[in-house]
Amino acid sequence: MTDQSTTTQATDETEDGGARQRAIEAYESARDRAADTLGGAPLLALAGGIAAGALIAALIPRTDAETRAVRPTARRVKNTARAAYRAAKDTGAQRLNELGLNREKSEQTIRSLLDGLTDAAKASGNAALDAARNADKG
Repeated sequence: MTDQSTTTQATDETEDGGARQRAIEAYESARDRAADTLGGAPLLALAGGIAAGALIAALIPRTDAETRAVRPTARRVKNTARAAYRAAKDTGAQRLNELGLNREKSEQTIRSLLDGLTDAAKASGNAALDAARNADKG
């Protein structure tokens, strides 16, 4: 049994050593590829680093101190975004109004269009009726 146990242990150590060696080789290969990427496209590497940092930051819970520190800046950003939204909305509405593209004008245009369609349908119906009557007389 001792021989089998020793053989099994040696096999396990060889497998562990092989796995360890493969892990070291994979790490070195990844490190070399990363170095090549950094040298060839530093802005891409920077963007990837920023994205990875943002992902990690999003996954780690914020502490109370961070919350207190960030709160004033978050409020300013939120208020600035609201002000920008209102300004864009008001300016857009004003410009559309200047062009005559407002709710009242749209309603008038739709009413006029529907009235025109109704008149065209009536005229077409009357013309068809007149044509049918004239065909019977002739």
